[in-house]
Amino acid sequence: MGLLDILFGGGKKKVSKETTETRGQHMPDLNLPVDEKFTIHFKQNGGKFLYCVSQSEISTAIENIIAENSWTNAPFFAMDDRLISKFKTENIVFTDTAKNSEVFFTTCEHLIAQNGSILVCSNQLHEKKVNELPSNVVVFATTSQLVESIGEGLKTIKKKYGPKIPTNITTLKHFKATKENSDDFLTYGSSTKNLYLLLLEDL
Repeated sequence: MGLLDILFGGGKKKVSKETTETRGQHMPDLNLPVDEKFTIHFKQNGGKFLYCVSQSEISTAIENIIAENSWTNAPFFAMDDRLISKFKTENIVFTDTAKNSEVFFTTCEHLIAQNGSILVCSNQLHEKKVNELPSNVVVFATTSQLVESIGEGLKTIKKKYGPKIPTNITTLKHFKATKENSDDFLTYGSSTKNLYLLLLEDL
């Protein structure tokens, strides 16, 4: 599979060209599976989707991203110690200072099929606003994090964390310049990002 196939939805979860071209932005999703619905909306938002079925494919995808953007010597800003530990054997240099990096490497809470956004909180951002982060973002997520709506994602967060519910909950949604970059309260204080999603099959 070529890099362009990977970047634009290659692999088992590839959405058909006919589906992508014939479904307008405001057409109802009907009974589309949650993964296909997310993929359609995520691409409409301008995101780059990399579906992987193994850690070795994740490694290859990271290598391709670094090569495509000439980030070989560019440190990745990361605030998640578990993520850093997981990828410490990759060809990535990490930094804990945002101003020293062009790339923010992070996990997320959920992937929202309803609008193709990525739900994050203080677990990923600490107290930073999205517009304080580097303009390039690489998100590592798994298929089990796909949910239908923001409401479902918030309910899952509340159930998971109980009384210690995380703060700074927001969505990453705008991956290209549009005229509607402030269409809901969860994107307040955000900004357009060049975003890659590394999605690992875990179901």
